[in-house]
Amino acid sequence: MLDLTKLAQQLQGLSQHLSQEATAAQKRLDLALQYLQQASDRQAELVHTHQEWHDRLAFTAAVPLEPLTTQVEIPPPPPRHTVLATDGSQIAPSHHEIAYCYLLNIGRVVLHYGQNRQPVLDSLPEVFYRAEDLYLSRQWGIRPEEWMGHRRTVSEVTVLAELATALTATGLNTGTTDRGPDPPGKSPPNVPVATQHDTPETSRSDRDAPFSPPAIPPPQEIPPRLAMVDGSLIYWFLDPLPAEARTLILPPILRAWEQLRQHRVPLIGYLSASRSGESTNFLRLPACPYPSPDCFKHCYREGDASTSSNPRQLALPLKQPPPCHCFDPLRDTALWAARLKPGQRGPLWRSSARILEQYGDQTIYFCYVHMGTEIARIECPAWVAADRDLFDLALSLTLAQVQKGYGYPVALAEAHNQAVVRGGDRSRFFALLEQEMIRAGLRNVGTSYKEARKRGSIA
Repeated sequence: MLDLTKLAQQLQGLSQHLSQEATAAQKRLDLALQYLQQASDRQAELVHTHQEWHDRLAFTAAVPLEPLTTQVEIPPPPPRHTVLATDGSQIAPSHHEIAYCYLLNIGRVVLHYGQNRQPVLDSLPEVFYRAEDLYLSRQWGIRPEEWMGHRRTVSEVTVLAELATALTATGLNTGTTDRGPDPPGKSPPNVPVATQHDTPETSRSDRDAPFSPPAIPPPQEIPPRLAMVDGSLIYWFLDPLPAEARTLILPPILRAWEQLRQHRVPLIGYLSASRSGESTNFLRLPACPYPSPDCFKHCYREGDASTSSNPRQLALPLKQPPPCHCFDPLRDTALWAARLKPGQRGPLWRSSARILEQYGDQTIYFCYVHMGTEIARIECPAWVAADRDLFDLALSLTLAQVQKGYGYPVALAEAHNQAVVRGGDRSRFFALLEQEMIRAGLRNVGTSYKEARKRGSIA
């Protein structure tokens, strides 16, 4: 139980600290804007410097592919389009429950606009209880709860690709005409009624005339589509994993992305309240006072490569703080909030995250967009960024989703609502599992005494 009386005494100090931090944050932002102007004037030189010294940097800095002063108005979306989204939730394994297992629930959403079609709003639950599902990850030192999260990420992307494939097949089979089969007695389109109800007197001249088949309307084009996921497409959690474990997670994701590319369905990762600093890290290059930005020579002591595959993880600062940290911990969203207007995007960036070396030709690009309510980070694979029409379409549909969702993409919000496992759902799941276990002849089915006591107080 929370004692609000004791807590209130601490809140006054917290409010004073936040007030001081707001003043300091404004100073950091002003300094970062100055370095942004310097970087804009020397952009080509700094990009070359990054290419030359990126393996000696102690931070991850993205590379701008457009002028840093870029401010592009996002075009309006087409009236007819379709948005697909998935999200996941889970019931984590617990030794205190009646059975040691976990459940993944993937919410699926397909929203059609301007097409007179019913949406898809459902979820796909799956229970994992076999030994290879529960204990496989222990050989790599990965807890089952953590491995469950990785499996959920794979399932979200795989289901999204399956939705796009099914939607493409449906559109091709029906010519994407949203009209259903003709009711009995109704004439097919472009066929004169007289050809169905001719009498010998009225149709003799028509029968004598040369036959000309009725014009068949060309099939409509498949409406533009957008696939959305909540969160980053840069799976940072894969970096420290052993290679054998990584091969069970990343390749299925990349295959699903390839399916989306074949169907020309752009994939977007939507990050709300992003904490990334990849673009502001690029501003550390003009802030570096040394002749070369060799972090391990000037500011850090390099780690021992014999004990770690990533020496940066063991690098220790020699100076506190290094000179280029003058505007830390400023986030990218704060910087671009001062530059962009509602409905505008900033420059396109290519991420330099180390894990992207495993992505092959599907490395990740991103930009920041002023959604009107917040600055959102929008990520996409390389094949989306390379096709400017597809990229602009993805941004226009994303902005429309945010506007329809009053500040957050409606498709992602609905996918979350379909996926979330609430307390009542959890209770019903274990009640159903208990019934099945008793029906199978198992005895002494129940939770641990600790779990039972936590669910109800006896004091």
